[in-house]
Amino acid sequence: MPRTTTISATDAARSFAAVLTRVARKGEEFIVERGGEPVCRISPVGPATRSSATDLARVLADCSPPDPAYFRLLQELGAKQDETPLGDPWER
Repeated sequence: MPRTTTISATDAARSFAAVLTRVARKGEEFIVERGGEPVCRISPVGPATRSSATDLARVLADCSPPDPAYFRLLQELGAKQDETPLGDPWER
């Protein structure tokens, strides 16, 4: 059962990024109130998921390697790019 927290609209606005992080990572749910009356609920769309570097390594290991033509295309495109100017571009 997700934890439900009641929060004022002002506090929700001030800490919106933190609220979203708690919803996404911990599966928490928030009831947002304005003037002491519930207005909306912020809750996860689905079950909370966590990924790790191990999960990423597993996904990458399951992927087939890119086609050699892909790397040739990247080299061709890179060769056509202009040189990056040295120095700070804002000092011109």
